[in-house]
Amino acid sequence: MNKHLTIFGYSLIFIVSFASYAFGYSESPLLSKMVKNGKLPPIESRLPQTPRIIDFASRNLEIGKFGGTIKMLMARAKDARQMTVYGYARLLIFKPKTFEFQPDILESFDVIQGKKFIFNLRPGHKWSDGHPFTADDFRYWWEDVANNPKLSPVGPPKVMKVDGKLPQFRVLNNLSIQYEWEKPNPDFLAALAGASPLYIYRPAHYMRQFHEDFTTNSELQKRVTTAKQRNWAALHNKMDNLYRNDNIHLPVLQPWVCISKSSSNRLRFKRNPFFHRIDPQGQQLPYVDEFIFGIASNKLISAKTGTGEVDLQARYLRFDDYTFLKKGEDRSPYSTRLWTTAKGSHLALFPNLNHNNKVLRSIMQDVRFRRALSMAVNRYEINQVIYYGLAIEGNNTVLPESPLYKSYYRSKWAQLDLKSANQLLDDIGLIKRDSRGIRLLPDGNPLNLIIETAGESTEQTDILELIHDSWLKIGIKTYSKPSQRNVFRNRIFSGETAISIWSGIENGLASANSSPAEFAPTTQQLLQWPKWGQNFETGGEAGQIPNDPFAIELLKLYRDWRAEPKFAKREQIWEKVLDIHTEQVYSIGLIAGVLQPVVVSNNLKNVPIKGIYNWNPGAHFGIYSPDTFWFKTLPKNSMER
Repeated sequence: MNKHLTIFGYSLIFIVSFASYAFGYSESPLLSKMVKNGKLPPIESRLPQTPRIIDFASRNLEIGKFGGTIKMLMARAKDARQMTVYGYARLLIFKPKTFEFQPDILESFDVIQGKKFIFNLRPGHKWSDGHPFTADDFRYWWEDVANNPKLSPVGPPKVMKVDGKLPQFRVLNNLSIQYEWEKPNPDFLAALAGASPLYIYRPAHYMRQFHEDFTTNSELQKRVTTAKQRNWAALHNKMDNLYRNDNIHLPVLQPWVCISKSSSNRLRFKRNPFFHRIDPQGQQLPYVDEFIFGIASNKLISAKTGTGEVDLQARYLRFDDYTFLKKGEDRSPYSTRLWTTAKGSHLALFPNLNHNNKVLRSIMQDVRFRRALSMAVNRYEINQVIYYGLAIEGNNTVLPESPLYKSYYRSKWAQLDLKSANQLLDDIGLIKRDSRGIRLLPDGNPLNLIIETAGESTEQTDILELIHDSWLKIGIKTYSKPSQRNVFRNRIFSGETAISIWSGIENGLASANSSPAEFAPTTQQLLQWPKWGQNFETGGEAGQIPNDPFAIELLKLYRDWRAEPKFAKREQIWEKVLDIHTEQVYSIGLIAGVLQPVVVSNNLKNVPIKGIYNWNPGAHFGIYSPDTFWFKTLPKNSMER
């Protein structure tokens, strides 16, 4: 009897909990008006049966009120994708501070031995057009997109393969799906929670109209012709991108829906009436009705921000804008906050070990040369001159906040020591110099190094001027060469670039459960060894096979980490990875922990005073749930209520 009552008691508590919300949901007045006019169904049928309730208490958030438009500035129409980053609706997400996984779009998930993943959806969850979000959307992507050779010629994304093998995919029921690999796949959840996530679902009800298996040839050809595409596959792929926000008709699960075409000079995002999150009082999020991205030259964004043209801004602002932005607080009602960054190095130098020139490639691959370059960088001077002494000097590695951190990871070969640097270059055989004192290469040419940049920041140019002066003292002459970002990357990939400057490792807060992929040649996007990374990415079909024994060892350790289910052993693998990376100086870290200016309207609430501004993990603003941001007083730019 007691056992029966106990079970019944728990069931009753569960039912009452959700029933209280069922009779107590509230929504934006904009949506209430649409419900009254018959343009939307009532809120009870728009929300999932089990909406995600945001934990306000642990994050010290205030209950907000509806309305208003958040204004931001972006540099190009393609930045529409940033709204997907900031909205940060994912199957599962990273928690603020701890960076643990928690379900978001999913109601729950189970991981068994790191190999089997069971995902359970929220009953009644709907796409932004009101169509049910079900297991069929996962099945469509897996069977009809990812494994369709016309749509995905190389098959599903690499993260879906473990030792070259795909998982078994099963639809367990209308709201549950399962992926099972023969071996653990430790990268899977992180890919789903990323700033630019792995999308393993599609709005099947919308996308089928562009698929040859579900649409007549005549109808499909009309759509191909109208869209001016080569064939149905090109059309499908064009209409299919959930990340880019370049198809305003594509249903999404984000808090705001793009209603502006990608060619617009002003991008608008309106609230999603079917969004799945609520606050503790049952108010459907987001609080804010609309986001607007104004498009301006990236060179003007800090100036426009300083005159009060935005409500929230961090993108395209740099630390050297801080003084100007603080002065602007006297004229405009905003505050300038400084959030910490979590990259292993805010900026780093990347000697290209795959340079096309045989002579340069040879010295780049000599660890003594890389160590000499690192020891000839005056990081203290860079920190004082550019960052007012507030940055962290040292290598491109994990930050002190990482549980993997050891102090020598940041300091080894990173202390200014011109005498030792000169000795290392002598030991290599670079003894002869020209009349200017510049060392001569084995082919007789002077050691002139061109450091290439993406041409987007005077900050990089200022740092390179300081490095120019210190490297002259070891007989190396440097020149900086800016170019457009795509050109910059393509030159590195093709082996034309000797050294580049870019940001360091993305996740400086790594734990033993984080992937060490950034520390091994796993992708051509890693600028110190692009051709080795391309070789790994393509399974040996392109790029070059690594000839550096330590790079080969790093790849082995990466594979060992992927296959290792035990935390303690993963930690040991990480220690070996970081030791090798420290000793081999594959990239030359400069400074880390550079503070990011974040400008916030004094009227906008629930934006953290202190935060971490990071791409992945973090999604910049995304991890702090912008759907919970709200205006204390509705500004004049708010939409009609």
